[in-house]
Amino acid sequence: MLAELRSRGMRITPARRAIATALLARSHHTADSLVAAVRRRHPDVAPSTVYRFLEALEEIGLVRHSHLGHGPAVYHLADERHGHLVCESCGGVTEVPEAAFSGLRRKLRDLERFELAPGHFAVTGLCGTCQS
Repeated sequence: MLAELRSRGMRITPARRAIATALLARSHHTADSLVAAVRRRHPDVAPSTVYRFLEALEEIGLVRHSHLGHGPAVYHLADERHGHLVCESCGGVTEVPEAAFSGLRRKLRDLERFELAPGHFAVTGLCGTCQS
């Protein structure tokens, strides 16, 4: 990530390094949870710095955001395209490859001329454990 930023002429500041480290440590951060994670180790990093850097990372395609339900968006690395399954009972989140949606994607394209983007919003239902 840092090498990509350097290649785009972006400076690697201590704050940006701390944000990148926190992003790499855990998937599915909200902006606020990322701020909290960064500020635990670097209390001098302003929340606005985190928000601006997240926006820049998303703009250049290194980070994506998804909506997993009614709460705030979550951010994750854009290294592998995937969708999310969210259990309506326990709240568990499962990442699935976008290929898992290929049949639905094809049907929607053929029947409705609609192009599905399964990575942006979660598909909700009940996980195997909660069905039992």
